[in-house]
Amino acid sequence: MIDPERHLIVVRGGGDLGSGVIWRLRRVGFPVVVLELGRPLTVRRTVAFSSAVTDGSIVIDGIEGRRVETAAEAVAVTSTGIVPVLVASEIPIFAPRPSVVVDARLAKQKLDTSIDQAPLVVALGPGFEAGVDCDAVVETMRGHRLGRVLWEGTAEPNTGVPGEIGGASAERVVRADRDGTLRWNVDFGDSVKEGTVIGRIDDSAIRARISGTVRGLLLPGPVTAGLKIGDIDPRVDPAAIHQISDKALSIGGAVLEAALAGLGVPRG
Repeated sequence: MIDPERHLIVVRGGGDLGSGVIWRLRRVGFPVVVLELGRPLTVRRTVAFSSAVTDGSIVIDGIEGRRVETAAEAVAVTSTGIVPVLVASEIPIFAPRPSVVVDARLAKQKLDTSIDQAPLVVALGPGFEAGVDCDAVVETMRGHRLGRVLWEGTAEPNTGVPGEIGGASAERVVRADRDGTLRWNVDFGDSVKEGTVIGRIDDSAIRARISGTVRGLLLPGPVTAGLKIGDIDPRVDPAAIHQISDKALSIGGAVLEAALAGLGVPRG
């Protein structure tokens, strides 16, 4: 039997999908440390452990994430059941050494993750080849293969088209149409109509392309053209903004499967 408490897991990226991973792992007892950017690019901030970077702490479905300042503090905090969130662009030195590293940044391309960073390395989505860049890849595209663990090969390539929710796909996602400074007129859970001005980039209005509930808003501040900055849920369920999505839980379950399978078999 695997004793989860003996295996430190480092998750790179505490966005909404990464938070499904973090929640699943912490829920069964794994000590988890989250590495994030100083200004996270998370849109669904109400269900993302990355929000601890700016807010100091966040509680998601009963599990608390808390910002820490050093790797040593992060390891110490894991013993309390809290998920430490550390600002770090690279993996720092931890004692003990992590048993598992998870790349949950969803960059859709390989960045600096390599198979030798831990006894078990798991990556989410396209851009990685299992057995080459990492030990396992988790499929993140909605559909029949979502949440499958691949021990060889790659995930489906990025199509650039968001998954369909409530009959809406690309139109539910709000992207910056220019470089500039972002500010919002709405808040999480607000109901908006198609055409409503929900914010501005400098003096340029941002309009909702569908009616629904605001469930994603990037932190105000500088943005670049093409960046995902918002998300409107056409299902009009304000309570959902505080719930980990079905997709995030599916991906989280896949990483948990990979961790249990990988740690249960001796690896070189």
